[in-house]
Amino acid sequence: MSTHGFGFSFGNNDDDDDRENRDNQNQNPFGAFGFSGGGSGGLGDILNQFGHMLSGMGASLNSQKEGEPVNYDMAERIARQQTEHSPSVSPQQRAAVIDSVRLAELWLDDVTELPTAEGSVEAWNASDYLSRTLPMWKRMVTPVAKNMNEAQLASLPEEAREMMGPMLSMMNHMSGMSFGVQLGHALGELSTQALTGSDFGLPVAPTGVTAILPEHIDQIGKDLGINSRDVMVYISAREAARQRLFRHVPWLVERLVSSVEEYANGLVIDTSHIEEAARGLNIESGDPAQIQEAMQNLQNMDLSPTITSRNAAAAARLETLLALVEGWVEFVVTQAMGERIPATGALNEAWRRRRATGGSAEKAFARVVGIELNAPKVAEALELWRRVEVAVGTTKRDAVWEHPDFMPSAEDLDNSAEFIDGLLGEADGEDFDPISEIERLQREEAEKKESEGDSGDTPDEQGKEGDNS
Repeated sequence: MSTHGFGFSFGNNDDDDDRENRDNQNQNPFGAFGFSGGGSGGLGDILNQFGHMLSGMGASLNSQKEGEPVNYDMAERIARQQTEHSPSVSPQQRAAVIDSVRLAELWLDDVTELPTAEGSVEAWNASDYLSRTLPMWKRMVTPVAKNMNEAQLASLPEEAREMMGPMLSMMNHMSGMSFGVQLGHALGELSTQALTGSDFGLPVAPTGVTAILPEHIDQIGKDLGINSRDVMVYISAREAARQRLFRHVPWLVERLVSSVEEYANGLVIDTSHIEEAARGLNIESGDPAQIQEAMQNLQNMDLSPTITSRNAAAAARLETLLALVEGWVEFVVTQAMGERIPATGALNEAWRRRRATGGSAEKAFARVVGIELNAPKVAEALELWRRVEVAVGTTKRDAVWEHPDFMPSAEDLDNSAEFIDGLLGEADGEDFDPISEIERLQREEAEKKESEGDSGDTPDEQGKEGDNS
């Protein structure tokens, strides 16, 4: 557990090899799934990986379900190796969780129009987190892995695809095992460090469940030197606030998850730079010295494929939504707790450091799902919600969540003035009834025609009278 309080510490920062691996994964968000970069990438590495996988696959190869792009049985077994020794939740811890959530809900009622989620409150250990969140992780990982496999196949020359035809089933199983191994390690680490069922702002816990991990929170209090009771209430308030959003904003959960699916559906692999490097060998020249020089140059090149998505906007939309969720959560929690728990400011700062460090929640998300996110602009979102409340009040602030079209955009996070002006315009005309307005205009038009008729003669008759005169 990080000494900064809320960190997700993946790997050893003092190990040069680990640091190099992380750097490669930062350049390639799918490095966690076995698509890591590196100057020595090539057929030899692929064959070596296959050899290692073949030597130990045994029953694991057969455990992958037909049609699944990831060997989830293997992933769960590997993750459980890291969670099997997690202590069970004691009755005292369970009672503390229930009491903390109940207290947090009472305080939140004073600062938001959104009611409680009215679901169940559960106290989890690391093993519980793994079991209870795995279904949602599967939903997000599956389209990434599936489309990654398809993109890999599409990037191969047609002749190579034809040659691989008979081995395609075996290749899919190999890929599923590779995904399973990496996913298992990532989920195992995450399960031993998570604090709630939606640390990321993503609803990975089952619908209607407010989940808290007391053992991990107790350690946080020790790291920060803050009373563990205050930390428990603070974390419970953040989770309860998120659950209010997930429960009473019906479009939010699907929009968050579908953004991951949309991003995955657009995955493409660009190998043009690898082909260009191969042409640079100029084997046809027959000059051994020239070929040797080209081979040495290749050793210093990153020959990993470039992985992008045609739907990159989906990742940007996900970042914005996460920022708006976490910004709103921090704003209302600070309002609810600021005067009641003096340590709220220090806890907010610890939570912000969590996002600013290399072991942030976004890095953990990249490890598990394979999508590299920029750190959401939570500070900007928090300030936007503050300004919105000052401008239009709590009721109008929370009404913004009623429809996705009402939500601030990424641009609004950097400049909220226009968005707030729009809300002020709506507030000025909140008594405006479009049907009544149409009826009023129709009445005025009818009255105008009637008045013109009562004015006496028509223009033609007026002209005749003029001629007679």
